Amino acid sequence: MSLSLPFPGAVAAAFDQALLAGAALAGATAPNPPVGCAALAADGEILAVGAHHGAGLAHAEAAVLDVCRQAGRLDAIAALVVTLEPCNHQGRTPPCVAAILASPVRAVWIGARDPNPAVAGGGAQALGDAGLIIGFAADLPHPDASALARRCARLIAPFSRRVRTGRPWVTVKQALRADGAMIPPAGSKTFTSEASLDLAHSLRRRADAIVTGSGTILADNPWFTVRRVADPRTTRRRLAILDRRGRVPASYLVQARERGLVPSVHPDWPGLLTELAADGALEVLVEAGPTLSGAVLASGLWDEHVLIRAADPSGGVDRVETLLAQDLEIAA
Repeated sequence: MSLSLPFPGAVAAAFDQALLAGAALAGATAPNPPVGCAALAADGEILAVGAHHGAGLAHAEAAVLDVCRQAGRLDAIAALVVTLEPCNHQGRTPPCVAAILASPVRAVWIGARDPNPAVAGGGAQALGDAGLIIGFAADLPHPDASALARRCARLIAPFSRRVRTGRPWVTVKQALRADGAMIPPAGSKTFTSEASLDLAHSLRRRADAIVTGSGTILADNPWFTVRRVADPRTTRRRLAILDRRGRVPASYLVQARERGLVPSVHPDWPGLLTELAADGALEVLVEAGPTLSGAVLASGLWDEHVLIRAADPSGGVDRVETLLAQDLEIAA
């Protein structure tokens, strides 16, 4: 079997499906990263697609192999296409390298190397040493290779941030009216389009913790729940409130717990990040007013700034800008 089989177009399509499967579980896997996997037949047919559903559950590769085994198609797999380098260490589940080596799979395409300094490269090295053919998304002879590699890097970016620096990935979300203000018109809680509201809830869904300020609580009495998109999370999401003056009423904290959140009050931003990292959080979403959002951006302790600019009331569409604090690393 050569690295060109299955065909590059089939591998690219498999990466796309694996990425979609992994992204659908983002926000549900901490402290593990979201990972997707697809099994390919020699003719390019996608035999199965799966993803890691959460800590302690089967990793994506093992899940896909099991699906093929139950369907009687294990021997038909020519290659596995996985968004993250298979693990080669024993954790709460057995190493994926062992599961792959115990299967008929002889080729593995990898989207991103494991960024954990303690294990980086170990999975690919072990598979290669065992005689399997190893390829990386960035090297795929296909016009979408770079884009696929970047999507794989972005999927694990929160995990990468945490294992490399000890802090969670921080996304700051802001919505601005056409006049630049963040305050909704009188009698309304929102001013953006339906699509922008869906995006906001998608950002909230993938976060392990939501950070806001006392001013936002007092002004809007926000729910901070995920309502407009499916939420695969099975554990309670943190709601961290920065409140140096103790202004947030106890009744709000009670209501937040009743909505399924884990509310807590904190005096400062850097200390809060340290605590959230210790709690296993991979991604933090800042949903706050201009003062706190500006302070977080000025601190440099952020990774992604999503700015939604609402369309003028007379017509048009919202404009979404996404800025990364630094370029994603793609190590292949």
